Amino acid sequence: DAYMLESKYLSPLARGLTPYVPGEQPRDQQYIKLNTNESPFSPSPRVVKALSRAEVLKLNLYSDPTCGVLTDAIAARYGLRRENVLAANGSDEVLAFAFRAFCGQGRGVAYADITYGFYKAQSALFGLEATVVPLREDFTLHVDDYMDFPGTIVIANPNAPTGIAVPRNDIQRLLEANPDRVVIVDEAYVDFGAESCVPMIYRYDNLLVTQTMSKSRSLAGLRVGYALGSPNLIAGLCCVRDSINSYTVDRLAQAGAVAALEDGPYFEEMRERVIRTRERTEERLRAMGFAVLESKANFLFVSHPKRTGKALLDGLREQGILVRWFDRPRIGNYLRISVGTDDEMDALCAALKALTEG
Repeated sequence: DAYMLESKYLSPLARGLTPYVPGEQPRDQQYIKLNTNESPFSPSPRVVKALSRAEVLKLNLYSDPTCGVLTDAIAARYGLRRENVLAANGSDEVLAFAFRAFCGQGRGVAYADITYGFYKAQSALFGLEATVVPLREDFTLHVDDYMDFPGTIVIANPNAPTGIAVPRNDIQRLLEANPDRVVIVDEAYVDFGAESCVPMIYRYDNLLVTQTMSKSRSLAGLRVGYALGSPNLIAGLCCVRDSINSYTVDRLAQAGAVAALEDGPYFEEMRERVIRTRERTEERLRAMGFAVLESKANFLFVSHPKRTGKALLDGLREQGILVRWFDRPRIGNYLRISVGTDDEMDALCAALKALTEG
């Protein structure tokens, strides 16, 4: 296969890995891409201005390893201090640092059976003992199912691929039940309607929140994410980071991310447009007979009683539309559909109507 895992040079651990597989990224751009939860909108004009010739001419110099200006901008955005923030190369890297910092040597990790696939991949990479906790029958996550777990807990909120959110009060109960364990709340999609746990950071030293600028800030191509938490947790992440790579966020990414954070009105406008389009599309899909889970993210998780998920996936692809399908237990008949522009969602609904009628 692509990883050549039969190589005699690989370690036994590497040969046993099942890497996370991201959504397809076609090179010819002939498709309507609703499969990777990217923003359908360009980044703020301030970002484009920030990526100036002057910055490009400095690429012979290393970027700031502390991400000082970016860290301060993130801290200001959330009313935190610099020591509460760590910026990194996307929230996936933050999660890897956290798994390395807060798990291992007798401390396992717990996450849902249906959630972001990187948790499983990273657990295997670091040789962690993973406890998989099934979602309830309706795909909701109940924190009561995690109360007795002694190790690190990871919760995607809103969850992916379901889009369902967990109330902040429930996560608070989880934090209070055992102050000695770390609870990681992955808020990659929080800006589209869920309750953020960031306001609880000063009250709970065991809370780590991860966020990304890939979705609501339209910066998937710059790869910027960050962790928010108590100084002790952030220091642990920094220790792991600096044991791997001191320059994880490049010069252009730092400049672009700061510019995006400074343009609050643009962020709000694009976020609201995605929410409105999501709600409009949800209504239309329900009217066509689809079951649609209640989403607080920039995607919808849907199924149809008369067509399998794979059949709809293939049918949409034939009409030039890419969505995501997971060949896994419990969700094999569901599609995850990213929210695009109104025109793109109109094309999606027209294609699905043709595929489900008759």
